[in-house]
Amino acid sequence: MKIDILTLFPEMFAGPFDNSIIKRAREKGMLEIHLTNIRDFAHDKHRIVDDYPFGGGSGMVMKPEPVFEAVEHVTAGGKGSAARVILLCPQGGVFDQETAKRLAREAHLVFICGHYEGIDERVRERIVDEELSIGDFVLTGGEIPAMVVVDAISRLIPGVLGDEESFIHDSFYDGILEHPQYTRPREFEGMPVPEVLLSGNHEKIRLWRRKMSLQRTMERRPDLLKLEDLSAADRKLLEQTEED
Repeated sequence: MKIDILTLFPEMFAGPFDNSIIKRAREKGMLEIHLTNIRDFAHDKHRIVDDYPFGGGSGMVMKPEPVFEAVEHVTAGGKGSAARVILLCPQGGVFDQETAKRLAREAHLVFICGHYEGIDERVRERIVDEELSIGDFVLTGGEIPAMVVVDAISRLIPGVLGDEESFIHDSFYDGILEHPQYTRPREFEGMPVPEVLLSGNHEKIRLWRRKMSLQRTMERRPDLLKLEDLSAADRKLLEQTEED
C-alpha cells in the first residue's frame, strides 16, 4: 500500500512512523508512507496557506490552491484518480474497524490534514472522496487523526503483523470486544489463570473466549450487540452469561 499524507507539520510524524510495526512494514516494502508539506505549494514568498473567511468570523481557513496542487502532485490527477483522497476533519464520518478493513484493501490512500477553522469548501467538492473523524471532539489539526487511521489500517495489510490471527481476534474486528488475555505466571497475587486456558482443549478454550467476548461486550459496550445479527450459538452463549 502507498500512503501520502498532506500536512502543514510533517515533522510531527517522525516518531510514530519510524518505530515498531509500521517501521518494519516500511522496511520490508509492504507499506510506503510519504509526507508532503502543503506549504511547498504556496507560491507567495511567505508561503501563506490560510486566509480570513468570507462573510466574517473568527479564525483562518485553509486556502484551496495549495491543497489542490498538493493532491494533484501525489495523485497525478486528484479526485477520480486511482488514489482515494480522504480529508481528516471533525465533520467526517466516525472512523471504526469496518472502515479500517475497507481502506486496507485500497492500493493508494491520500490523507489531507485539516487545520485552523477548516478548509475551503471547494476542496471537499472537487478533490475529496471521503471525510473521516476519529471521534466527536475537536483537535488542533488532522495530524494525530492521520496517525491513528494509518496505524489501524497498516496492521490489517497482509503480512504486516506476520500472523493474521493477531488481528482477527482484536476488539471490534467482528463487531464485539476481545476476550480477556493471560500470560505467565499462572498465579499472581492470588489471582489464577482460568483453568480452561490450561486445559489444552482447544474447543473449550474457543467457546470460553467467545463467551467472555460476548459478556464483556454486553457489560461495557451493549450498543455493539445486535441480537438479530448473532448466530444461534452466540445467542446461547449470551444466555449463559446472563444466567451466570
